[in-house]
Amino acid sequence: MRTLKTKALSFVRRIKASFTGFMSSRIPQSHILLGRMACWHTRQMVAIHSLLQVEFKVFSQWGEDGIIDWIIERADIPPHLHTFIEFGVEDYRESNTRFLLQNRNWRGLIMDGSSAADAFLKSSGLAWQYDITAITTWITMSNINDLFTEAGFSGEIGLLSIDIDGNDYWVWESINAIQPIICICEYNAVFGDIWPLSIPYQEQFARTLPEYSNLYFGASISALRSLGARKGYRFLGTTSAGNDLFFIREDYASRFDAALQTVAIRPSKFRESRNLDRTLSYAGGLERLRLIADLPLVNTETGEMQKLKDLEPVYSEEWLGRITSSSSIQKGIR
Repeated sequence: MRTLKTKALSFVRRIKASFTGFMSSRIPQSHILLGRMACWHTRQMVAIHSLLQVEFKVFSQWGEDGIIDWIIERADIPPHLHTFIEFGVEDYRESNTRFLLQNRNWRGLIMDGSSAADAFLKSSGLAWQYDITAITTWITMSNINDLFTEAGFSGEIGLLSIDIDGNDYWVWESINAIQPIICICEYNAVFGDIWPLSIPYQEQFARTLPEYSNLYFGASISALRSLGARKGYRFLGTTSAGNDLFFIREDYASRFDAALQTVAIRPSKFRESRNLDRTLSYAGGLERLRLIADLPLVNTETGEMQKLKDLEPVYSEEWLGRITSSSSIQKGIR
């Protein structure tokens, strides 16, 4: 009886495993199909009010997939430049370029400090289905350009996406081996929209060590907009979630003169703060600002070290109004 029961349980487990494998292979395909249907709709939108109008998510964290596809369609990038680089991808299941890879079949390079992305590419079949290279490395100002060229990426490329939760500003500033047409960079909306601020460069910076709140990283929207302009890019807007900035290189920018009516910028409302034990604490609104008000930041225009508590106001009235139900003057971040 035990043998029959054991065989029966084994059979059930095999059936469940087969069904799980079948469904996991089909779910991404259904996502891609739905994403393509959304693309067919948004590509017909020759002129839009803002990037927020073309957002949709397939594999991106928020609405980046739709924005990227719409920008590519308007930019009309030549086929020989259908290449992308994205770094800070974690395991690549959720990323800015996975839908681009699978929907438009662009050639790509992805990089992260963890080997999870390389493992996922191989286990999912993406590694042989597409021309994509994964590099496991710690990204710094000093090695970034060599990483590109050693992987066979230099000169003009179609798209660059930066999201390393730390030295984003300093690494982007250092890049000169490639000239992307489209640039995407994560910003820290908690730093506000008035001051050009970044964390000081630390080669081994980790977002939750030693500052555990998970809110101290990256650069402000003002710092990155200014850097983009100096590098020859026009700012196109942000996601509605308030996490990513989009830029187009100036020699392609005229293609958006009539296509994009408003450059919309958004603060973030997501509550990703952490407790000392690294569990979510769900701080929101101005409480996020208070948690990091005493930490050192660099004014990227002057080089001066500053703290948020000494910079009031940190948020414009419009920015403040979008994250709180009150339009009152900012108080009490000290």
